Amino acid sequence: MALFGTDGVRGLANGPLTADLALTLAQATAVVLGQGRIANARKAAGRRLTAVVARDPRISGHFLAAAVSAGLASSGVDVLDAGVLPTPAAAFLVGDVDADFGVMISASHNPAADNGIKIFARGGVKLPDEVERRIEEAMAGPKLLPTGGTVGRIRRFADAEDRYVVHLLASLRQRLHGIHVVLDCANGAASGVSPETFRDAGAKVTVIGADPDGLNINDGIGSTHLDVLQAEVVRVGADLGIAHDGDADRCLAVDADGRIIDGDQIMAILAVSMKNRGLLRDDTLVATVMSNLGLHRAMAAQGITVETTAVGDRYVLERMNAGGYSLGGEQSGHVIMSEFATTGDGVLTGLHLAAEMARTGKSLAELASVMTVFPQVLINVRGVERSRATDDDVVAAVAAVEAELGDSGRVLLRPSGTEPLVRVMVEASTEEDARAVAERLAEVVRG
Repeated sequence: MALFGTDGVRGLANGPLTADLALTLAQATAVVLGQGRIANARKAAGRRLTAVVARDPRISGHFLAAAVSAGLASSGVDVLDAGVLPTPAAAFLVGDVDADFGVMISASHNPAADNGIKIFARGGVKLPDEVERRIEEAMAGPKLLPTGGTVGRIRRFADAEDRYVVHLLASLRQRLHGIHVVLDCANGAASGVSPETFRDAGAKVTVIGADPDGLNINDGIGSTHLDVLQAEVVRVGADLGIAHDGDADRCLAVDADGRIIDGDQIMAILAVSMKNRGLLRDDTLVATVMSNLGLHRAMAAQGITVETTAVGDRYVLERMNAGGYSLGGEQSGHVIMSEFATTGDGVLTGLHLAAEMARTGKSLAELASVMTVFPQVLINVRGVERSRATDDDVVAAVAAVEAELGDSGRVLLRPSGTEPLVRVMVEASTEEDARAVAERLAEVVRG
């Protein structure tokens, strides 16, 4: 199985993801990303390459960040240790200080025992598949291993958080005065920076899930466990709640009545606002195939085109870059605003969602009403070959169901990229209809 998955390298810390692997991966990254015109020019001028390294607060991040930093420094790369910061902060800082690349140690929304390694190229962009493949191959090849004064240095990136906060605040055209927000930081990387930024932007802030101890990240809290945030928003009478995941690259929301506002609804709100202000490039939104049918209908009604990609914010970003588009994202809450970020940024998204409430004077529920969410049922059919998704009998069954649903629903069959399973997703006008169709198709896949 390939080392890199949908979003970097991920696994059980000290299981498959060991210090040895992290060190070797860092050395291979230095070999591959240390090439190119700019890198070669810097080395010709006698300058060492530079990398930003950050992590989320899980306990294994200490030894993995140390291993990555050691691998880079042993390859002649200077390391700027940014400490605990969100993934989008690491991506931003790579571009902000003109570093040659960056590394984020995080397993995002996974449990605390897991961890991961995400690599950013120059400018803070995620790596294309081909570059990841070259890094994997380089792990078995020769390392750089300079000696004497040419080895890399590791030093603390003292103002990393301040740079990121200033960047976030500079993106706002609207102060958040009069907005009361509950922030759920998932006991993760946003625990310090998100409350600070919202307060600096003028909001009244109530905070939960901002006491990381290295083991409680995503533990019953955060964007994968919204019930705690829902209850707190209602209890304190807040205008909205914002939920981050462990590395804060995503944002889900809760309105004043505790109703969940997912990534599709957030994108719909931001897309309409940006179009009305002339900020939505080519009046186009980029979303994945998993986005709700309601998003497509709402955008069509607003004169906004939706371009779709494979699942994964990296593919959304590739399409956005290719078309020069300004907004894209996923139903899961990864929202990319390309004017300000090169990856999904949960803090940035939350700020701009609250700013739209402040700008319009509307509640989050009013803003979200631009989109009607179609009931969606997802069934993971396990223990089958991923190729079942394209077998003739399955394709025929899907075509029959699509004809049956017409414009009132949608079907998506998608093989897992890492497991022997096929995901069956159905949207229909009622949850009962969606579930019945999904179960019928799941039986065909099992057949």
